[in-house]
Amino acid sequence: MKNDRMIRSCLLAIVLLVSIHSTYAQDGGYTVKEAVDYAIKHNLNVKNSQLDALSAEAKIGEVRAAGLPQVTANASITDNLIIQRFFLPANFADPTAPADAPPVALKFGVKYQGSASATWNQLLFNGTYLVGLKAAATYRELAQKNVQQSKITVAEAVTKAYYSAQVAEERAKVLDLNITRVDSLMLETKAMNQSGFVELLDVNRLEVQINNLRTERQRVQNLIELSYALLKYQMGMPLDEPLQLKDKIEDVDVESIKTEVAQPQVNYTSRIEYSVLATQGKLADLDLRSIRSGYLPVVSASVGYGHNNGRDSFGDLFGSKWFNNSVLSLNLMIPIFDGFSKRYQISQKKIALDKVKVGQTLLEQSIDFEAKQAAINIKNAVATLETQQRNLDLAKEVARVSKIKYKEGVGSNIEVINAESSLKESQTNYFAALYDLVIAKVDLTKAKGELYSDTQN
Repeated sequence: MKNDRMIRSCLLAIVLLVSIHSTYAQDGGYTVKEAVDYAIKHNLNVKNSQLDALSAEAKIGEVRAAGLPQVTANASITDNLIIQRFFLPANFADPTAPADAPPVALKFGVKYQGSASATWNQLLFNGTYLVGLKAAATYRELAQKNVQQSKITVAEAVTKAYYSAQVAEERAKVLDLNITRVDSLMLETKAMNQSGFVELLDVNRLEVQINNLRTERQRVQNLIELSYALLKYQMGMPLDEPLQLKDKIEDVDVESIKTEVAQPQVNYTSRIEYSVLATQGKLADLDLRSIRSGYLPVVSASVGYGHNNGRDSFGDLFGSKWFNNSVLSLNLMIPIFDGFSKRYQISQKKIALDKVKVGQTLLEQSIDFEAKQAAINIKNAVATLETQQRNLDLAKEVARVSKIKYKEGVGSNIEVINAESSLKESQTNYFAALYDLVIAKVDLTKAKGELYSDTQN
């Protein structure tokens, strides 16, 4: 009785530990959406695009600053070590001097000079600057769209890596099940061999098969580790951090995927690439307008105010009166001829704008092709999956019957081994077809511009 109670207590403890572990795994795991959300926050490519957006904001501020008042201050003290002399006719200093008298060399200036001034400049009109202000807002829009594009790219990579890891895990489960089944069969065959009912060759054949299965299981285990490492890399997660996956690939709703394929309508504006190209078209048009506005005059104004003084003694320079000075100027710059420079620049900008339009048409064709290809891949994957499901059911039945026949002595060991191999192959093919279906679904969602959006969070 005491031993029974101890056994029940141990079993209860094991059940509790398993329950706690399962709960922890569920709470600590990630769904596909959670894995994508984690990647959006931690993936370095996304962070780089966000830094580019911050840099764009700084660039916009630089453009605006050109139209704000520019104020400068200057101060200087000059020591004229050797004062320059100016030469004047002798009779300028002495009217009685003869005409042929040598000129008089006079000093013009003082040894020490000081000045302090401030200047205020204001741009009043510049067509290029006004166009630049409009381009700044468009530039911000482009930077934000580039961030969104990087998020979509990361979301695609994480989703595919997520299901790749799950397929590898399912393959491992299948191999574990097959190893257990063949190992059990080998134990039974050994017992039959010891009783003289089967030959040792039958045992050896099963041992070869189970060794092959274990070798393949190790390869799949390595594939699992690599798949998880890839997923963590795409998520921006440290490789030594534990990661568990909540969603199961077998839970994929095949019927809903079939419905999407029936109506693969694509809205070009939903694709971030199309939106980015449209914004680039705006910038190309603004570049063209900016060059054309270079033909307009530029108007600016400036005001300057300062003090200056000059003395032969450095001490007197600061102890004497300083004199005020001020200047107000209105500047007008009218471009007249630039050697046809702007003309050629305009031709280049027009070509760039035409290339954007051609790029839009090319992208539309590419989007149509991507959607069509993904839809066809889904149809093929669904058909393959249904076939593999039938093959799997048949392979299970064949393996079951072959094992019964072998135990009853009316079947061969080779027949059992072949049936087990066919079953393993059918299981592998089934999950491969399921993975192809999921990837095709991801491709179709991306083609339709519905893979990821900030509004989904």
